[in-house]
Amino acid sequence: MARTSHRTSGAFVCDLRRRVRCRAHLLGDFNREDQLVANLADLATDERTARMALSMIAEPNDSTTGRLLTRVGAVETIRLLEADSMVPVLGRVDGTMWRERHGSRVSAESVTERLREVDRLGIGVLIPGDQDWPASVDDLGDSAPFVLWTQGAASFLARPPSDLVTVTGARAATSYGEHVVAEIAGDLAQEERVIVAGGAYGIEGVAHRAALASGGDTIAVLAGGVDRPYPAGHSELLGRIADTGLVVSEMPPGATPTRHRFLARGRLMAALSQTTVLVEAGARSGTLHTALQARLLGRSLGAVPGPVTSAASSGTNGLLRDQSARLVTGSGDVRQLLDEHAQSELRQSREFAQTMQTSQAVTSQPPGL
Repeated sequence: MARTSHRTSGAFVCDLRRRVRCRAHLLGDFNREDQLVANLADLATDERTARMALSMIAEPNDSTTGRLLTRVGAVETIRLLEADSMVPVLGRVDGTMWRERHGSRVSAESVTERLREVDRLGIGVLIPGDQDWPASVDDLGDSAPFVLWTQGAASFLARPPSDLVTVTGARAATSYGEHVVAEIAGDLAQEERVIVAGGAYGIEGVAHRAALASGGDTIAVLAGGVDRPYPAGHSELLGRIADTGLVVSEMPPGATPTRHRFLARGRLMAALSQTTVLVEAGARSGTLHTALQARLLGRSLGAVPGPVTSAASSGTNGLLRDQSARLVTGSGDVRQLLDEHAQSELRQSREFAQTMQTSQAVTSQPPGL
């Protein structure tokens, strides 16, 4: 039986209130036509604005900027971008290269105009520390997103990673792959799991539609701005997801997808969920990069087997052959992956607690005993 979407309950009201507060913040800071901003440091005087500006300057998965951000914060990172002083954590040469790579990309005036556009469109903004910021993406370390831009129910991101399942696969999917992913995504959505996918043609599009048809929740992670539905043929689908679920991106509004941004998007999809499932992927498919990121992050990885004669399944069959992924033939296998991961985390937590207790007992003993 289909359940009522979270957006029809108190969660939606909270999302709406937070969006109104965010828009009021933007309106007060950026919507004065007579305001003159000489440089980015004058504009980015708080952590939120500075992170928004950084997402318009640096490309995603920029660990150098991320390392600096972790060390000194966003406001100081913006200041260092325009200063001549030594850049912490970077040598003189690396610091100079970092400034040259980013310093000329945008001006304070263009950032101000883009922030005004964000306000006009009513796009949500999340940064670390916000109630709905997904703590799971912090596992990416210095490669974590600077900010997340949202359209829809941002509260989905605050749910435990065990509630989310990432589904990805071939764009040129076969009827076999579409049938299997529709069953898996539909079943999981009915069990109140949130289906995470990238909004692409093929497997991901079917996964989104199956979740919606089941009355469940789904998140579309885009490689471009949330205001630029991509692919264009999925504009209606992405609009439905924004209305009843969530569309999210680390790229600022107006940004277009590129190959690098697609690959970077894969690490975000893997980080959001506890489990990633691949349904059809060729030997050189970009979705294999998402699978690699899931393994690097210690997430559960499953793959649906396909015919040995099908090029669309050569990548997933290879993962299974190498024992890099667990066999998935239905939603029951995904549930088992989720349960095993939860049990493993509980066991590790208990072992850590026992180690700490033993260590404290030893250090608390009087000398000479």
